[in-house]
Amino acid sequence: MMMEDKKWFKQKKYQITLGIVLLLVFGVGGYAFSLYNSFNSALDNIHEPINKTDKRENDISIKKQDPFSVLLLGVDERANDSGRSDTMIVMTVNPKEESVKMLSIPRDTKTEIVGNGTVEKINHAYARGGAEMAIATVENFLDMPIDYYVKVNMEGFKDIIDTLNGVTVVNDMDLTYKNYHFPKGEIELNGKEALIFSRIRYEDPRGDFGRQIRQKQLIQAVLDKGTNLSSLLKIDDILGNLGDNIKTNFTLTEMLNIQKQYKSLNKSIEQIQFEKGNGGKEAGVWYYYPDANELSEIKQTLKSHLLLK
Repeated sequence: MMMEDKKWFKQKKYQITLGIVLLLVFGVGGYAFSLYNSFNSALDNIHEPINKTDKRENDISIKKQDPFSVLLLGVDERANDSGRSDTMIVMTVNPKEESVKMLSIPRDTKTEIVGNGTVEKINHAYARGGAEMAIATVENFLDMPIDYYVKVNMEGFKDIIDTLNGVTVVNDMDLTYKNYHFPKGEIELNGKEALIFSRIRYEDPRGDFGRQIRQKQLIQAVLDKGTNLSSLLKIDDILGNLGDNIKTNFTLTEMLNIQKQYKSLNKSIEQIQFEKGNGGKEAGVWYYYPDANELSEIKQTLKSHLLLK
Protein backbone atom coordinates (compact mmCIF):
# COMPACT_ATOMS: atom_id res chain seq x y z
CA MET A 1 0.00 0.00 0.00
CA MET A 2 2.99 2.64 0.35
CA MET A 3 3.81 4.07 -3.05
CA GLU A 4 0.10 4.77 -3.45
CA ASP A 5 0.10 6.81 -0.20
CA LYS A 6 3.05 8.77 -1.28
CA LYS A 7 1.28 9.35 -4.61
CA TRP A 8 -1.66 10.49 -2.55
CA PHE A 9 0.46 13.23 -0.93
CA LYS A 10 1.89 14.30 -4.27
CA GLN A 11 -1.42 14.49 -6.05
CA LYS A 12 -3.17 16.32 -3.22
CA LYS A 13 -0.43 18.93 -3.18
CA TYR A 14 -0.68 19.31 -6.95
CA GLN A 15 -4.45 19.77 -6.65
CA ILE A 16 -4.00 22.41 -3.96
CA THR A 17 -1.67 24.39 -6.17
CA LEU A 18 -4.06 24.12 -9.10
CA GLY A 19 -6.97 25.07 -6.87
CA ILE A 20 -5.21 28.19 -5.62
CA VAL A 21 -4.41 29.27 -9.18
CA LEU A 22 -8.04 28.79 -10.27
CA LEU A 23 -9.33 30.71 -7.27
CA LEU A 24 -6.96 33.58 -7.94
CA VAL A 25 -8.02 33.69 -11.58
CA PHE A 26 -11.64 34.03 -10.48
CA GLY A 27 -10.71 36.75 -8.02
CA VAL A 28 -11.43 34.92 -4.78
CA GLY A 29 -8.14 35.82 -3.17
CA GLY A 30 -9.44 35.72 0.39
CA TYR A 31 -10.45 32.07 0.15
CA ALA A 32 -7.21 31.18 -1.61
CA PHE A 33 -5.27 32.71 1.27
CA SER A 34 -7.32 30.67 3.74
CA LEU A 35 -6.68 27.51 1.71
CA TYR A 36 -2.95 28.23 1.63
CA ASN A 37 -2.92 28.57 5.42
CA SER A 38 -4.81 25.27 5.74
CA PHE A 39 -2.21 23.64 3.50
CA ASN A 40 0.67 24.85 5.69
CA SER A 41 -1.17 23.84 8.85
CA ALA A 42 -1.81 20.35 7.48
CA LEU A 43 1.87 19.95 6.57
CA ASP A 44 2.88 20.98 10.08
CA ASN A 45 0.56 18.33 11.52
CA ILE A 46 1.70 15.64 9.09
CA HIS A 47 5.46 16.11 9.53
CA GLU A 48 6.92 13.97 12.33
CA PRO A 49 10.70 13.55 12.09
CA ILE A 50 12.56 10.53 13.48
CA ASN A 51 16.20 9.64 13.93
CA LYS A 52 18.04 8.80 10.70
CA THR A 53 18.76 5.16 10.01
CA ASP A 54 22.18 3.91 11.09
CA LYS A 55 22.22 1.49 8.15
CA ARG A 56 23.26 4.29 5.78
CA GLU A 57 26.93 5.21 5.53
CA ASN A 58 26.12 8.38 3.60
CA ASP A 59 23.13 10.70 3.55
CA ILE A 60 20.82 10.40 0.56
CA SER A 61 19.19 13.17 -1.45
CA ILE A 62 15.87 12.93 -3.28
CA LYS A 63 16.80 16.05 -5.21
CA LYS A 64 19.93 14.33 -6.52
CA GLN A 65 17.85 11.27 -7.46
CA ASP A 66 19.47 8.88 -5.01
CA PRO A 67 17.58 5.59 -4.56
CA PHE A 68 15.54 5.58 -1.34
CA SER A 69 13.17 3.39 0.66
CA VAL A 70 9.83 4.02 2.34
CA LEU A 71 7.88 2.07 4.96
CA LEU A 72 4.10 2.47 4.86
CA LEU A 73 2.35 1.70 8.13
CA GLY A 74 -1.42 1.29 8.08
CA VAL A 75 -2.26 1.56 11.77
CA ASP A 76 -5.49 0.64 13.55
CA GLU A 77 -5.22 3.43 16.12
CA ARG A 78 -8.12 4.44 18.35
CA ALA A 79 -8.64 6.57 21.46
CA ASN A 80 -6.45 5.45 24.40
CA ASP A 81 -4.89 2.73 22.23
CA SER A 82 -1.43 2.93 20.62
CA GLY A 83 -2.63 0.49 17.94
CA ARG A 84 -0.87 -2.08 15.82
CA SER A 85 0.29 -1.84 12.24
CA ASP A 86 -2.21 -3.91 10.24
CA THR A 87 -0.39 -3.01 7.04
CA MET A 88 3.39 -2.92 6.51
CA ILE A 89 4.58 -2.18 2.99
CA VAL A 90 8.18 -1.50 2.01
CA MET A 91 8.93 0.39 -1.18
CA THR A 92 12.27 0.96 -2.83
CA VAL A 93 12.52 3.73 -5.42
CA ASN A 94 15.28 3.99 -8.02
CA PRO A 95 14.72 7.28 -9.91
CA LYS A 96 17.44 6.75 -12.51
CA GLU A 97 15.99 3.35 -13.45
CA GLU A 98 12.50 4.88 -13.20
CA SER A 99 11.33 1.88 -11.19
CA VAL A 100 9.63 1.08 -7.90
CA LYS A 101 9.52 -2.23 -6.03
CA MET A 102 6.81 -2.79 -3.44
CA LEU A 103 6.84 -5.54 -0.81
CA SER A 104 3.94 -6.35 1.52
CA ILE A 105 5.06 -7.93 4.79
CA PRO A 106 2.50 -10.31 6.35
CA ARG A 107 1.48 -8.84 9.70
CA ASP A 108 1.84 -12.19 11.52
CA THR A 109 5.47 -12.70 10.45
CA LYS A 110 7.51 -13.98 13.38
CA THR A 111 10.67 -11.93 13.88
CA GLU A 112 12.78 -10.07 16.42
CA ILE A 113 11.22 -6.84 17.70
CA VAL A 114 14.31 -4.64 17.77
CA GLY A 115 14.58 -2.56 20.94
CA ASN A 116 12.04 -4.66 22.81
CA GLY A 117 14.09 -7.82 23.30
CA THR A 118 11.31 -10.13 22.11
CA VAL A 119 10.52 -12.40 19.16
CA GLU A 120 6.87 -12.06 18.13
CA LYS A 121 4.59 -10.87 15.32
CA ILE A 122 6.15 -8.08 13.29
CA ASN A 123 3.03 -5.91 13.55
CA HIS A 124 3.55 -5.75 17.34
CA ALA A 125 6.60 -3.54 16.81
CA TYR A 126 4.51 -0.40 16.34
CA ALA A 127 2.50 -1.11 19.49
CA ARG A 128 5.71 -1.64 21.48
CA GLY A 129 7.60 1.43 20.31
CA GLY A 130 5.81 3.41 17.62
CA ALA A 131 7.13 4.17 14.16
CA GLU A 132 10.79 4.10 15.19
CA MET A 133 10.61 0.56 16.60
CA ALA A 134 8.61 -0.58 13.58
CA ILE A 135 11.28 0.86 11.27
CA ALA A 136 14.14 -0.69 13.25
CA THR A 137 12.38 -4.07 13.20
CA VAL A 138 11.76 -3.98 9.44
CA GLU A 139 15.36 -2.87 8.83
CA ASN A 140 16.60 -5.87 10.81
CA PHE A 141 14.15 -8.26 9.14
CA LEU A 142 15.13 -7.21 5.59
CA ASP A 143 18.74 -6.19 6.34
CA MET A 144 18.32 -2.82 4.59
CA PRO A 145 17.84 0.84 5.52
CA ILE A 146 14.43 2.48 5.77
CA ASP A 147 14.87 6.14 4.83
CA TYR A 148 11.30 7.40 5.13
CA TYR A 149 8.01 6.31 6.62
CA VAL A 150 4.34 7.19 6.14
CA LYS A 151 1.90 6.24 8.89
CA VAL A 152 -1.81 6.21 8.06
CA ASN A 153 -4.47 5.84 10.76
CA MET A 154 -6.92 3.47 9.09
CA GLU A 155 -9.71 4.44 11.53
CA GLY A 156 -9.51 8.01 10.24
CA PHE A 157 -9.16 6.88 6.64
CA LYS A 158 -12.93 6.53 6.39
CA ASP A 159 -13.35 10.27 7.04
CA ILE A 160 -11.34 11.07 3.92
CA ILE A 161 -13.47 8.70 1.83
CA ASP A 162 -16.68 10.21 3.19
CA THR A 163 -15.37 13.68 2.33
CA LEU A 164 -15.03 12.43 -1.25
CA ASN A 165 -18.62 11.07 -1.14
CA GLY A 166 -17.36 7.49 -1.34
CA VAL A 167 -15.21 5.57 -3.80
CA THR A 168 -15.61 2.89 -6.47
CA VAL A 169 -13.55 -0.31 -6.61
CA VAL A 170 -13.65 -3.50 -8.68
CA ASN A 171 -13.90 -6.34 -6.16
CA ASP A 172 -12.26 -9.56 -7.41
CA MET A 173 -14.02 -11.89 -4.97
CA ASP A 174 -17.49 -12.18 -3.41
CA LEU A 175 -17.06 -11.48 0.31
CA THR A 176 -19.35 -11.26 3.33
CA TYR A 177 -18.46 -9.94 6.77
CA LYS A 178 -21.27 -10.00 9.37
CA ASN A 179 -24.03 -7.81 7.89
CA TYR A 180 -21.84 -6.47 5.10
CA HIS A 181 -21.83 -8.09 1.66
CA PHE A 182 -19.33 -7.11 -1.03
CA PRO A 183 -20.29 -8.77 -4.33
CA LYS A 184 -17.77 -9.50 -7.04
CA GLY A 185 -17.51 -6.68 -9.58
CA GLU A 186 -17.73 -2.90 -9.38
CA ILE A 187 -18.99 -1.68 -6.01
CA GLU A 188 -19.54 1.72 -4.37
CA LEU A 189 -18.23 2.14 -0.81
CA ASN A 190 -18.70 4.82 1.82
CA GLY A 191 -16.08 5.41 4.50
CA LYS A 192 -17.26 2.76 6.96
CA GLU A 193 -17.81 0.17 4.24
CA ALA A 194 -14.35 0.87 2.80
CA LEU A 195 -12.75 0.41 6.22
CA ILE A 196 -14.49 -2.94 6.73
CA PHE A 197 -13.64 -3.97 3.16
CA SER A 198 -9.95 -3.20 3.84
CA ARG A 199 -9.89 -5.21 7.07
CA ILE A 200 -11.54 -8.46 5.96
CA ARG A 201 -9.12 -11.28 6.59
CA TYR A 202 -10.52 -14.61 7.75
CA GLU A 203 -13.43 -14.52 5.28
CA ASP A 204 -10.91 -14.33 2.41
CA PRO A 205 -9.10 -17.63 1.69
CA ARG A 206 -6.04 -15.58 0.70
CA GLY A 207 -5.81 -14.13 4.21
CA ASP A 208 -3.38 -11.23 4.52
CA PHE A 209 -2.55 -11.35 0.83
CA GLY A 210 -6.16 -10.75 -0.17
CA ARG A 211 -6.43 -7.88 2.27
CA GLN A 212 -3.32 -6.28 0.82
CA ILE A 213 -4.93 -6.38 -2.64
CA ARG A 214 -8.06 -4.63 -1.35
CA GLN A 215 -6.10 -1.98 0.51
CA LYS A 216 -4.18 -1.15 -2.65
CA GLN A 217 -7.49 -0.91 -4.56
CA LEU A 218 -8.86 1.56 -2.02
CA ILE A 219 -5.79 3.77 -2.14
CA GLN A 220 -5.98 3.84 -5.94
CA ALA A 221 -9.71 4.62 -5.78
CA VAL A 222 -9.06 7.56 -3.46
CA LEU A 223 -6.39 8.85 -5.85
CA ASP A 224 -8.75 8.55 -8.83
CA LYS A 225 -11.61 10.27 -7.01
CA GLY A 226 -9.34 12.98 -5.66
CA THR A 227 -8.24 14.13 -9.11
CA ASN A 228 -11.66 15.38 -10.23
CA LEU A 229 -12.66 19.02 -10.00
CA SER A 230 -15.45 18.46 -7.45
CA SER A 231 -12.85 17.23 -4.96
CA LEU A 232 -10.97 20.51 -5.22
CA LEU A 233 -13.95 22.25 -3.67
CA LYS A 234 -13.55 19.98 -0.61
CA ILE A 235 -9.78 20.23 -0.37
CA ASP A 236 -9.95 22.18 2.91
CA ASP A 237 -11.80 19.28 4.56
CA ILE A 238 -9.47 16.75 2.95
CA LEU A 239 -6.43 18.61 4.28
CA GLY A 240 -7.89 18.59 7.77
CA ASN A 241 -8.38 14.82 7.63
CA LEU A 242 -4.90 14.28 6.24
CA GLY A 243 -3.31 16.29 9.02
CA ASP A 244 -5.17 14.34 11.68
CA ASN A 245 -4.57 10.87 10.28
CA ILE A 246 -1.19 10.83 8.53
CA LYS A 247 2.35 11.23 9.85
CA THR A 248 5.59 11.16 7.86
CA ASN A 249 9.22 12.26 8.08
CA PHE A 250 9.16 13.57 4.49
CA THR A 251 9.84 17.29 4.54
CA LEU A 252 7.98 19.80 2.37
CA THR A 253 11.08 20.22 0.18
CA GLU A 254 11.33 16.46 -0.33
CA MET A 255 7.64 16.21 -1.21
CA LEU A 256 8.04 19.02 -3.73
CA ASN A 257 11.02 17.26 -5.30
CA ILE A 258 9.06 14.00 -5.49
CA GLN A 259 6.18 15.81 -7.19
CA LYS A 260 8.55 17.45 -9.64
CA GLN A 261 10.85 14.55 -10.52
CA TYR A 262 8.98 11.30 -10.00
CA LYS A 263 5.58 11.78 -11.67
CA SER A 264 5.89 8.74 -13.94
CA LEU A 265 7.23 6.24 -11.39
CA ASN A 266 3.78 4.96 -10.48
CA LYS A 267 3.57 3.43 -13.96
CA SER A 268 6.42 1.02 -13.26
CA ILE A 269 5.69 -0.52 -9.86
CA GLU A 270 6.76 -4.13 -9.38
CA GLN A 271 4.74 -5.99 -6.76
CA ILE A 272 6.69 -8.42 -4.57
CA GLN A 273 5.02 -10.89 -2.20
CA PHE A 274 6.00 -13.76 0.05
CA GLU A 275 4.63 -16.90 -1.57
CA LYS A 276 6.58 -19.88 -0.20
CA GLY A 277 6.28 -19.47 3.56
CA ASN A 278 3.92 -21.32 5.88
CA GLY A 279 2.02 -20.75 9.11
CA GLY A 280 1.65 -22.48 12.43
CA LYS A 281 0.68 -22.02 16.06
CA GLU A 282 2.93 -21.62 19.08
CA ALA A 283 1.23 -21.60 22.48
CA GLY A 284 -2.06 -20.89 20.73
CA VAL A 285 -0.68 -17.94 18.73
CA TRP A 286 -0.62 -18.15 14.93
CA TYR A 287 2.56 -17.02 13.13
CA TYR A 288 3.72 -16.74 9.56
CA TYR A 289 7.19 -18.20 8.86
CA PRO A 290 8.85 -16.88 5.69
CA ASP A 291 10.74 -19.35 3.52
CA ALA A 292 14.44 -18.73 4.24
CA ASN A 293 15.55 -18.88 0.60
CA GLU A 294 12.72 -16.66 -0.60
CA LEU A 295 13.46 -14.12 2.16
CA SER A 296 17.12 -14.09 1.14
CA GLU A 297 16.18 -13.46 -2.50
CA ILE A 298 13.82 -10.64 -1.54
CA LYS A 299 16.48 -9.00 0.60
CA GLN A 300 18.97 -9.08 -2.26
CA THR A 301 16.41 -7.77 -4.76
CA LEU A 302 15.54 -4.75 -2.62
CA LYS A 303 19.14 -3.98 -1.68
CA SER A 304 20.27 -4.20 -5.28
CA HIS A 305 17.49 -1.82 -6.26
CA LEU A 306 18.87 0.63 -3.70
CA LEU A 307 22.38 0.07 -5.15
CA LEU A 308 23.52 -1.51 -1.91
CA LYS A 309 25.66 -4.61 -1.52
